[in-house]
Amino acid sequence: MPELPEVETVCRGLNKATSELTFIGAEVLLSRTLAYPDVDDTFTKGIKSQKIIAWHRRGKYLLAQLSDGWLGVHLRMTGQLLWLTQDTPLHKHTRIRFFFPDNQELRFVDTRTFGKVWFISENQPPETIITGLQKLGHEPFSANFSDSYLQSKLNKSRRPIKTTLLDQNLVAGIGNIYADEALFKSNIHPLTLSCDLTFSQVCTLRLAIITVLENAIAAGGTSFSDFLQITGVNGNYGGIALVYGRKNQPCRVCNTLIDKIKIGGRSSHFCPQCQVK
Repeated sequence: MPELPEVETVCRGLNKATSELTFIGAEVLLSRTLAYPDVDDTFTKGIKSQKIIAWHRRGKYLLAQLSDGWLGVHLRMTGQLLWLTQDTPLHKHTRIRFFFPDNQELRFVDTRTFGKVWFISENQPPETIITGLQKLGHEPFSANFSDSYLQSKLNKSRRPIKTTLLDQNLVAGIGNIYADEALFKSNIHPLTLSCDLTFSQVCTLRLAIITVLENAIAAGGTSFSDFLQITGVNGNYGGIALVYGRKNQPCRVCNTLIDKIKIGGRSSHFCPQCQVK
C-alpha cells in the first residue's frame, strides 16, 4: 500500500500538473470505486466544471480542494493516478477517467479495486463524509508530533513497537516500509514493547521517522509493487532502503544479514546485530 512518501509524491505531482485546471467531465468505469456519492451520474455531474484549487495530503488520503467542494482519493493497495493524454490506450484496470482541456486526462487505475474516490459538494468539511479522516493521528511533520506526544502514546501501549507505529491513530501515514526503516535507524528491535522504550529512544525514533520520510519523499517514494508517480515513473527509495525488502542481504552498517519475521501478520525487516531486543 502506498504510504506517506508515495502519497505526498503523487500530491506534489498533481499540484504541478492540475492546479487551476477545470474538469470538463468524468467517466466511471467501475461503480464500486465510488465511495460517495455512489451513483455514477451524480458523481460525474458534480465533478464537471469544478476547478482544482490545490491538492492536499492527510495521512494516506489525497484531497483536492475544488471551486465548490472536495475530491478525495485513497489509493489503498494498488491504486494509481496517472496524468496522460486522452488518446493513450486504456489500461484494463482503469476505474475512473477525469477529463481536462487540451486532451489531458487523469486516470485512476486500480488492479485490486480496493481504492476509493469521494466527491463532496458545497464545501462541506471533507471529514464529514470521509470519516476515516476523523481517526487520524498527528502528521509526522507537524509541531504536534513532539517527543512528549509520542512518549505519552507509547507509554500506554504494550504492543510491539512495530505494530504501534502502523496505528494511524498514533501518527498518520506510516506503513510497513517506513516503520521498518525508522526502527532500524533508531536501533530498536521491532518486537520491543512500546511501553518499554526509554524517553531517549522515543526522541531518537521520532527524529528517525521524520528523516526516513523526508529521504523517501526526496527519492520519489518506493516502487516495490504497484506504486507509480503520476507520470508513470517508479519511485527510487527502494534502491537505498536500509532494511525493507532486503532479507538475507548485508546490513548497510554492520554487514550482518537482514532478517525478516512476522509481527501481527505483517512482515518486519531488521538487523539482528544493530537492533538487539
